Amino acid sequence: MTADDLSTPLGQHRQARRQRGFPVVLSYGAVALLALFPAVFVLWAVVGEDPFGGEPRAAVPIDLRVAPGANKSDASAAAPAGAGSQIPGHDDATAAKSPPPTEAPAATRTVTIIDGKTGARQEVAIPVPAPGNAPDAADATTTPDQKFVEMTAHGPIPKIADDGARPADAFARPVKPLPGKPDAPRIALIVGGLGVSASATAEAIAKLPGAVTLALMPYGANVERLATQARAAGHEILLQVPMEPFGYPDNDPGPQTLLTSLTPEQNLERLHWLMGRFQGYVGVADAMGARFTASEQSFAPVLRETAKRGLIYVDDGSNPRSVAGRIAGANSLPFAKADLVLDSVPTAVEIDHALGRLEMAARERGLAVGMSSALPVAIEHIAKWAKAAESRGLLLIPISAAVSKAKQS
Repeated sequence: MTADDLSTPLGQHRQARRQRGFPVVLSYGAVALLALFPAVFVLWAVVGEDPFGGEPRAAVPIDLRVAPGANKSDASAAAPAGAGSQIPGHDDATAAKSPPPTEAPAATRTVTIIDGKTGARQEVAIPVPAPGNAPDAADATTTPDQKFVEMTAHGPIPKIADDGARPADAFARPVKPLPGKPDAPRIALIVGGLGVSASATAEAIAKLPGAVTLALMPYGANVERLATQARAAGHEILLQVPMEPFGYPDNDPGPQTLLTSLTPEQNLERLHWLMGRFQGYVGVADAMGARFTASEQSFAPVLRETAKRGLIYVDDGSNPRSVAGRIAGANSLPFAKADLVLDSVPTAVEIDHALGRLEMAARERGLAVGMSSALPVAIEHIAKWAKAAESRGLLLIPISAAVSKAKQS
């Protein structure tokens, strides 16, 4: 430090300190810019062209094509004046004297469009195709007849029609006898556990012949659509009703399971919920249920309700203590019981052996019923066996055709 530094009056270096403050001024500017950014964003949101202000939205295309059969005079009305003289054999005078024939207007549906910015409402009429021309309209043969439907708090459930027709008969598939072999041994095959996995159900529908009955669980999100697809492919379908097994609730078939601990009214309430999951089935089958199907007190009201609704009942054959046959016989309930569970040992070799035993039973008694799960190995071997069944003189039949002989079993 020099003598000049000691003798210099205080405050003489103030200019130098101001030069060192330049970075502070720069930081103040950066803060101001950051504060200005939210204000600019808010201003853009207010005066911008987007009336929804960034709200989530979806764009849905509207098909404004004229529905089939729409009034053809509409096109003429939209033409410029004098266009009528361009139609061969017509002039304006003729058109004035002979108004175009009127037809019933095409069906429309009115929707309301609300402007999110101004709140203005606009009514727009959208043509609705006739039911027969709808792209996804189901074939009449796959759509359950409404006369077999009773509306309940749990949805539509089957009922016997006012004319006495039963859903089991209405939704049954015809049986075509083998040419020249009217007494051919008959085999009914049921593949269950479907309806929960859409891919497994689609695979079963595609690979198995229409004579194989498909049993669907009531829990799949798309079970109604899958049931319709199965019927469209020629399959009869069954509703698999979850029933209490031994070891419940550790061994749980699913929601709304029928239980021996519930009253008959509570079990019937659950049964109606299960029946309302999809339509078009010829009957019901048990899913698990070793404890429930052995309890006549609990089981009898359920089977009486099944008979009351014009359905059949199929016992999967897994419980030797099941009282289904006795209750069905006492209540005139069409009944069938599986002779074999084909995939009780789920290997390719054992499934083939089970199919061979089922074939022998059919040749001995004239009729046999086999039950299987929807395991891929089971579907593959059942499909392969079914393709060669006719060549061996066997007739595959849907389950509704098997209850006539099994009814009093």
